[in-house]
Amino acid sequence: MSSETVKRPPSGPRAEAKRQAIVRAARELFLREGFGVGMDAIAAEAGVSKVTVYNHFGSKEALFTAVITSALDEPLAGASPATLEGLTEAEDLRAAFIDAARAWVHAVRTNREVAALRNLIAAEAHRFPELGHAWKSHGPASHHPAVAGALRTLADQGRLVIPDLETAIIQLYALLVFPHMVFGSYGTQIDDDLTNRLVIGGVDMFLDHYGPNQT
Repeated sequence: MSSETVKRPPSGPRAEAKRQAIVRAARELFLREGFGVGMDAIAAEAGVSKVTVYNHFGSKEALFTAVITSALDEPLAGASPATLEGLTEAEDLRAAFIDAARAWVHAVRTNREVAALRNLIAAEAHRFPELGHAWKSHGPASHHPAVAGALRTLADQGRLVIPDLETAIIQLYALLVFPHMVFGSYGTQIDDDLTNRLVIGGVDMFLDHYGPNQT
């Protein structure tokens, strides 16, 4: 498809402010009413026109995907040492990675709204197959831009060797957060001691595999 036929979303500070307002409004309404909520209601909640919503996202499926991506990245945002973005400035990568992983896992375990969004995906994907198709059409790097950005930068710095970014993202999630998502879906939790061991072991396994000295 040529660039002339692809409509680009609005850009600039004002457009970004509107985009964030739309995502916040959609998140609240999706949690309250499910994926069946109308775009008119989302636009009204965000204080924008429905045309503006479509200009930014194109479809409700794309908006839902943006809502989930935003929620998944919340614990990872910012440039403090306890976030994945802060890893790129850390002298001791392992120690910083463990701190970031602990903060990330803590958010996964305790943020009820993020847990509710995860449950909403599972419930609504059965009712609205197009939602599952929209989610599948985006790779892991698109779903988790904070993770992708941090790993890409560390690879560019030569501190990690990552030939397949999508695989690395999924492996990092599998080591650190998927256990808690799985146990949580059954109504149980991994205790604090095992959580800490999983974090340290998971970080060590990831760094051992993707470290620059790996042969």
